[in-house]
Amino acid sequence: MLTNPEHPTTSPAAIPRLLLAGLSGGAGKTILSLGLARALVADGRDVRPFKKGPDYIDAQWLSLAAGRPASNLDPFFLGPEALRSLFLAKAAGGDIALAEGNRGLFDGMDVAGSCSSAELARVLEMPVILALDCTKMTRTAAAVIQGVSLFEPGVHLAGVVLGRTAGERHRAILRQAIEYYTDVPVLGALPKISPDPIPERHMGLISDREYGGHEAVLDNLARIMRENLDLPAILAAAQSAPPLPFGIPPLWPGPARPAVVDIGYVRDACLWFYYPENLEALEHAGARLHEVSLLSPAPWPDLDGLYLGGGFPETQAKGLNANPGLARLRELHQKGLPIYAECGGFMVLCRSLRTPDAELPMAGVLPVSTTLCAKPQGLGYVEAEVVGDTPFHPRGGTFRGHEFHYSHCLAPEGGALPLALRLTRGSGMAEGGDGYVLGNTFASYTHLHALACPWWADRFVAAAAAYRAKQ
Repeated sequence: MLTNPEHPTTSPAAIPRLLLAGLSGGAGKTILSLGLARALVADGRDVRPFKKGPDYIDAQWLSLAAGRPASNLDPFFLGPEALRSLFLAKAAGGDIALAEGNRGLFDGMDVAGSCSSAELARVLEMPVILALDCTKMTRTAAAVIQGVSLFEPGVHLAGVVLGRTAGERHRAILRQAIEYYTDVPVLGALPKISPDPIPERHMGLISDREYGGHEAVLDNLARIMRENLDLPAILAAAQSAPPLPFGIPPLWPGPARPAVVDIGYVRDACLWFYYPENLEALEHAGARLHEVSLLSPAPWPDLDGLYLGGGFPETQAKGLNANPGLARLRELHQKGLPIYAECGGFMVLCRSLRTPDAELPMAGVLPVSTTLCAKPQGLGYVEAEVVGDTPFHPRGGTFRGHEFHYSHCLAPEGGALPLALRLTRGSGMAEGGDGYVLGNTFASYTHLHALACPWWADRFVAAAAAYRAKQ
């Protein structure tokens, strides 16, 4: 079972915790987060990892570093109460919770910084450690740190880790300036790490499923952290976090239903973007989950529904066409199996995927194609209204999600796409719409989070149960 036990709500929870933040994207917070998590695990601590924002790839690397699944904490999807419930459900019982921020600490959706990493730190009362890129900087670092510490009430800057330092003299000047001008402790100073330990590409870090040697990379980062960070002081900063308040509700209201249907989800190098809570929501609603692969000849169990997450079908065309997975998708769709697909899953269901070098055949379930582009075609948060009939979403419902895709949909000439979602925010497939519907198959560029779309799991299980009854 994936579902976590219900957490207690009758007493405050004292959970050592930290938010690891930066001044911008690329400041070094991911390297710090991964190395610190792995170093603490190597010392025998139970680390509970989190990623702020809708990021699957960094969250997966954090999962590897900590040895347990990371959850995403996103103030755009979830209000303060739901954020606390999710955090407590996943952090309770651990020795320390580490959350990696995104972008700059105060960067949000507007001038007030809504949905920023700082907002998350306030909601969860998390001490903040700042990863500061000190390239070609000395005394100015003190001014930056002082400004960060005073900028926003309710955000506790517990320390700074100096990154990309050039040598002992550079580190000494930085420490002296920060200690002289500020009250913020320096918790370590990292050297320049070259080359980058984890290569990047168009959607961020390379997936661990396509990058060998990730365990050695993480162990090396842990070594660097042990040699250059004050780990006892970092642990003390985490332990300074106050107890969470009374009365935090359970993550999943009510008891889990007995398993009545079998739902598969593809997890392989082609498709693997899933929020853990989406799978847990399906189980809580009465699904028995089965992990299956499009890149293996192994048979699939009998299924009543199928969930296709996001991923990288553009890198797996050879494996897709060498195995029976695409044919299975066509067969299951023709039988009327409820299929829910997001982004990469949508691309797999199309006729073809066009790249600069070739046109790659896909499953052919949907009579459209997608083409890869040099720049993002959809990037950021989505707000959707359901305007069409679908087994998975009620007409008139609204929900929030996110999209991140370099492909766009190629509609048939002169044909309107049967889209079930009208987007008030986001790009989608075409002209502010998303959610291609064909029979019991629904495919979109929008990724949803089950806690922000509370009907989704129940309706998915109900559609699977109706299919099962017909069989």
